[in-house]
Formats: sequence, structure tokens, C-alpha cells
Amino acid sequence: MTLALVSHPDTDTPVLERVTLPAPGPGELRVRVIAASVDPVDLFLAGGFGRLVWGLTGTIGLGSSFTGVVTAIGDGVTGFAPGDRIAAAHSVLTAPARGHAEETVVPASAAATIPDGVDPVAAATLPLNGLTAAQLLDRLGPADGRTMLVTGAAGGVGGFAVALAARAGWAVTALARESDRDFVLRAGAHGLTTELPGPEFDAVVDAAVLEAVALGAVRDGGAFAGSTSARPATPERGITVDLVDSQPDGDRLAALLRLAADGVLELRVAGTVPLSESEVAYGKVAAGGGRGRWLLLAD
Repeated sequence: MTLALVSHPDTDTPVLERVTLPAPGPGELRVRVIAASVDPVDLFLAGGFGRLVWGLTGTIGLGSSFTGVVTAIGDGVTGFAPGDRIAAAHSVLTAPARGHAEETVVPASAAATIPDGVDPVAAATLPLNGLTAAQLLDRLGPADGRTMLVTGAAGGVGGFAVALAARAGWAVTALARESDRDFVLRAGAHGLTTELPGPEFDAVVDAAVLEAVALGAVRDGGAFAGSTSARPATPERGITVDLVDSQPDGDRLAALLRLAADGVLELRVAGTVPLSESEVAYGKVAAGGGRGRWLLLAD
């Protein structure tokens, strides 16, 4: 048994309770959680609407992005051993315990070893948000001197998107608050705008999930990459629209962690609370406007 934050179908309030955690199966890791981020998708699932979108009917564990220590490995696992500190994105929505738990079981293919020099607590901010940012950029192809607007550029996904895009050679403009100027310029943006501009950019990464509104910043024939949502943007004016559901990718996550170790990606923590006080972190995320991610500490 392990203590885990779960969502029941008859309430929109997560509950901390003891659940049975299976032994790791073939290709899986059992992990003692160090820290886990609270992301909007966790609220989306806990609130019930996410259940409808993904057709979930039973009790489910919460927490998509976490770090921890490997305690056991399943058959066929290579590259990991008990005692390794890892980060992972947990996308098995039907699992009884995910990142918001004392322990969890995750596919080894979704995990990566945390390199020296990276704080294993702060690293919990990276798996879901960093992979989402990287996979959004994948849809836009090589920079080739093109211009890009990143919406929500100071947020969890947007901050990583700015840094990754700038490193790849894009001329990046950040859509964010004036108070975020120092951060987005430090991440690699060429400039900041506080209002959505007209159709002047070759590409838009819509980290703020503005959806169709953000298409207004893309020039005719440009490109748009955003997350799957309830009201997704649709192609117009010859604009290519790509929508992304973030997928776990241990190899890609390992590369992102190395960039964090090198200082390319800034890991921002808004605050930490014990797992037993998860309602505090969930409330902070629900209120919006934060910078960095709130983390639940399992230890």
C-alpha cells in the first residue's frame, strides 16, 4: 500500500488515501517519489471534465510530472538500477498512483536519470512541461531564420519553449507581462510584447492555449503549434495548424535534463508543500498567474 492523491468520479476534490501499488511489470520501474509538480492537467482531471474527454470512469491517480528514486525494476529493464534518481512523465491515466503519491510505478521508457548538478526537487518541474514545449517545436520544423511568437512565454510550458526555440535559432518574441521581461530575455527571447500582435510572425507556439485567437499573430501561410483543447484552432489563411498531446519520452527527457544541468533551461519552483497539504498547491494553481510550478514533496 502507498499513500496517493486520487480522483473519484463522484467528487471534484482530490482525496489522499492508501492504494494498492502493483509490483513493476516488464519494462517498468517502481519509484519512491521525491517531488511532483501540480499542473493544469491535474486540475482538469480532478475537476471531472478531463474524465469526460478521456473516457475515465473509475478512481484514478493524479500527477503527471515527478522525480524519485528507483526502488525496483521489472523484467527487461536496462539502463536503470535501484537507487537511481530519475525524472519521469506519467501518462497512464488509469494508474492507481501516479506522481502525487509516496510511490508509483512508471514505464522505464518514460524516465531519465537526473544528472549531477540538477536539484531533484526542482527537476520535477521539467518532464511534462519541457516535453510539451519540445514536442510543440518539433511540429514547426527547422528555424531557418524564421520569427516566432510564444504565448504564455513566462509560464511552465512557454518558458521552456522560449529557451528551446532560441537555442534552435528562432528569432523569438515573448507574449507575457512586463514584469516577466527579465525572465524571457534571459531565456533567449529577442523581445517582449504584452499584447497579442497582428499577423507578423512566421510561427506561433501557443503555450497559453489562446487557441483561435493566437492565429491572428501568424502571417498568411505560416505555422501554428498548440495543445489539444476543447476549442482548438483550425486552419485558415493557409496557416498550418498542428495540435500536440504531450507524450512521455525518456530519451528526450534525458536531453532536456542535460540542458537544465548546463543552465539552458531554468527550473522555476513557485513553492513546495507536503503531499498531505496538496489542497494548498492545487488552490495556488487554480488561482492562476503564478510563475514556476508548485510542487508536492512526498518525503
